[in-house]
Amino acid sequence: MKIGFTTGSAVSAAVKAAILEIAGYKHIKKVEIPLPEGSRMQIPIHRSKLLKKDLAIAEVIKDAGDDPDVTDGAKIIVSISLNRQGVIDNRVIIEAGKGVGIVTKPGLPVPIGQPAINPVPKKQIKETAFETLKESGLSPAHVKIIVEVPNGEKIAKKTLNPKLGIIGGISILGTRGTVIPFSNEAYKKTIEIEINVAASNGQDTVVFSTGGRSEKFVKSICKDISDICFIQIADFFAFSIKKARKKGFKKIIYSCFFGKLIKMAQGYEYTHAKTCHINFELVSKWCALFGINKTELKEISHANTAFQVLEIIKKNKNMKDILSFITKKAISNVRKFAGPNPDIIFYLFDMKGKLILSETDKGNG
Repeated sequence: MKIGFTTGSAVSAAVKAAILEIAGYKHIKKVEIPLPEGSRMQIPIHRSKLLKKDLAIAEVIKDAGDDPDVTDGAKIIVSISLNRQGVIDNRVIIEAGKGVGIVTKPGLPVPIGQPAINPVPKKQIKETAFETLKESGLSPAHVKIIVEVPNGEKIAKKTLNPKLGIIGGISILGTRGTVIPFSNEAYKKTIEIEINVAASNGQDTVVFSTGGRSEKFVKSICKDISDICFIQIADFFAFSIKKARKKGFKKIIYSCFFGKLIKMAQGYEYTHAKTCHINFELVSKWCALFGINKTELKEISHANTAFQVLEIIKKNKNMKDILSFITKKAISNVRKFAGPNPDIIFYLFDMKGKLILSETDKGNG
């Protein structure tokens, strides 16, 4: 299946093309950009134009490959203006134009009032700008980037943005820079194959993670475990545990972030955001058992995201007890699918990769 690229990569490519226009390049058809995971990718440029000295525009058509992404085919337009007078260091300011959402509620990794451009793609965009300025001889310069998605507000209605309090358009996302086509059956088959490979190679441990970041973080801890034991299972929680049970692994390690942990603690077998939701009222009741004050309990019950709840819990003196309680509930649900024999270990990370909690439940094996 064809791999696509994220909105973050689309913006980055448009940024590079616009800066190259200012530097005097013509007929730009394709550019190569850095990806968050460290590799690089070539992306087609739909159009680019120098409007006047130190001001240019570029457009990229978002291509999600064979993934059913609602932003596929969206026009991503970037205008770049440079100020090269009296500026000592490179500075990059990114602003939201028409069709790019603005954050209006707490709980997201972007402050209220700021464009809905997540930290990873923002870093990617700035890295692309710095790299292109240096390569084209335009550094140092103060760069102003305005991102526009003409049909963004309409597209956003098909996403979770309205619920999350992101108004006016889409979010600029992408933790890896590429979009991997997602077919449920194909993905489940891949998980099953990876589990079989680990078992067939004599491994007695399997390490599940929800994605690339959580796998990266747990690898920094489980350094002595073979690479073939690490399997990204996305939202297929129960499916993966059942397959691991059939293969008789002695140890199941699970690496996740707080949102997935809550969903597993609630008893969901499949944790995708479109089909299962966090019961913040229930989480508030769990937290009440550990003496969190009424004001904070109200904030938790009316929270917008798991990130917001975690920030409240982290400030409480009973943080470890609360997180341990929730993790044990998740482990209890793992037991339903794993059976009594394997050891079950959970590693809970924050979004920056800091290990917040580890919890072990010894099996009978």
